[in-house]
Amino acid sequence: MKRNALHSAGIFFALFTFILFASCSSGKPAHAIFNSKKGEQRYLAAYNNTLKKWPVPFEERDIQAKYGTAHVIISGPKDGQPLVLMHGMDASSTMWYPNIKSYTGQYRVYAIDYLLEPGKSVLKDKRPNTDEIVEWYAEVMDKLGLGDIYLLGTSRGGWTATNFATHKPERVKKLALLSPVQVFGLMEMNTKMRKAVSFKFFPNRRRMRKAVDAMSHRPERVDEVFKEQLYLATEYSKTTFDMLEMAPFKDDVKLLTMPTLVLVGDHDVLCSPDILKEATEKVPNITAGTVEEAGHFLTIDQQEEVDKRVMEFFAGNK
Repeated sequence: MKRNALHSAGIFFALFTFILFASCSSGKPAHAIFNSKKGEQRYLAAYNNTLKKWPVPFEERDIQAKYGTAHVIISGPKDGQPLVLMHGMDASSTMWYPNIKSYTGQYRVYAIDYLLEPGKSVLKDKRPNTDEIVEWYAEVMDKLGLGDIYLLGTSRGGWTATNFATHKPERVKKLALLSPVQVFGLMEMNTKMRKAVSFKFFPNRRRMRKAVDAMSHRPERVDEVFKEQLYLATEYSKTTFDMLEMAPFKDDVKLLTMPTLVLVGDHDVLCSPDILKEATEKVPNITAGTVEEAGHFLTIDQQEEVDKRVMEFFAGNK
């Protein structure tokens, strides 16, 4: 009798534990961009796996700000000059894993997850517009104790960095833009671009491979662990249309009075090297050029060349 009671108690305890675990796993995601708690958890596990590729010591900090919590990966010497990184669409700050070692030789690097995409930053209820995102970044930088910064953005992060620099030019010492979409002209809608769009709206692993092949001129250099994170970011996040707010800056780029670097891959499917002509004509203090044998994934396709040119630009007198 006693044995049966113990057996029943054990079954009850196991059932209670299962229900408790299931209820925790099936609740709302912390970040509103995800479509389920389970999907968010799978994505965050993939994020952490990519972060294992980070080749230098780092700390992760969460900064509370008006529109949501900013997740920041910090590396480099504490007395180094501040360098802020703004990543490409759905890539999160982990995308800098091939480059961070080059940047941390001299700079204290702050890689901030964009608030409106998959990552570890967490959006509050109100979805900020592009002007409010500038204020969000400014608040985060204030709370990190950052004054004047070096600023590096790639792809969508190039647009975000340009938006920040045109609104807060007094805070940016130098600006580097890598394949900056929608800054100097509209993205080209070509066959390879359509493959990327297809993956964004109808994600599966086959489309993901085609999208990576389209975006990278050296897709074999894109780590499988990072590709898994990219796939889960699209699979488990809600489709948004905030890219429609990313209009080209036209004459506003003339507000970029700080030294500015623009690099574009010669095989870029989103950001044609043709934009360099307009960039050179409109930005008063610019260094611009192409990177050979590189697609849109500049920081991976030609990591050593791109890192060298970025670091030389930041260290130079111009």
